[in-house]
Amino acid sequence: MEKPVALGVDIGGSHITAALVDLETRTLIDDSIKRSPVNSRESKEDILSAWCMIIDQSFNNIKNGNRYIGIAMPGPFDYKEGISLIKDQDKFKALYNVNVKEELAKRLEIPLENIHFINDAAGFLQGEVFAGAAKGNSNVLGLTLGTGLGSSLSTKLKAIDADLWNSPFMEGIAEDYLSTRWFVKRYKHLSGTELAGVKELVEIADTDHLATRVFMEFGYNLAQFLIPVINEHKIDMVVIGGNISQAFNAFAPELNATLKGNDVDASIRISQLKEHATLIGAASCCDRI
Repeated sequence: MEKPVALGVDIGGSHITAALVDLETRTLIDDSIKRSPVNSRESKEDILSAWCMIIDQSFNNIKNGNRYIGIAMPGPFDYKEGISLIKDQDKFKALYNVNVKEELAKRLEIPLENIHFINDAAGFLQGEVFAGAAKGNSNVLGLTLGTGLGSSLSTKLKAIDADLWNSPFMEGIAEDYLSTRWFVKRYKHLSGTELAGVKELVEIADTDHLATRVFMEFGYNLAQFLIPVINEHKIDMVVIGGNISQAFNAFAPELNATLKGNDVDASIRISQLKEHATLIGAASCCDRI
């Protein structure tokens, strides 16, 4: 079967990003990325029109052949049928119970079967399994560490949302300890100084022993979170993305030492595709057609 070019789309509460992906080479097509802000509090018509505008622009250079789209969406969402189930969040309320797949197919004049959806956290890991740091690995855990905690599991090369952010952990839930706000809160508790985020901590880690301590504690906490998940799902590799992954060298020694000390030998990798992972992962959903 001829593998088509597919459009990968990443939809968030404030934006839409799209790019063409060559499914044969598993790479983004140069200069094809389109981005646009989208107000997720707007009406159904405004949101869908903004999405369709970017999608149409993205296909401008594809004159012949069928158009295929893979879309990474936040949940809750019926990914098979394409129906939005988001209602209790401050975004996409106008799309609640709307069949987004049918709406897009009609507006874009694309067959329903050419549009595929994937959870946004799963899209990140799907990209890394399809073309990045976890290519060819069977049991993989993906984490996106930033303002929140995203998690996904891949078995047999297919990623799903792991939804671990609210797992009971220490004196709260996992996201309390594995997100930017923990770094800010912990450093302020130790030093009395409030920093903007992890980037600022990295900048002072070489000269500030309290910043170093915070990264060591984070590495230890991350390992303690990972150990039962890795053992339960027989994970071979963990791929870490998100803004906090940029500080990997600061917390990796304690993370790796703690895992090794608990006889856990899963390899820890940083996202290879970075911000392109979700786009490639979404587009790869079209590779199964």
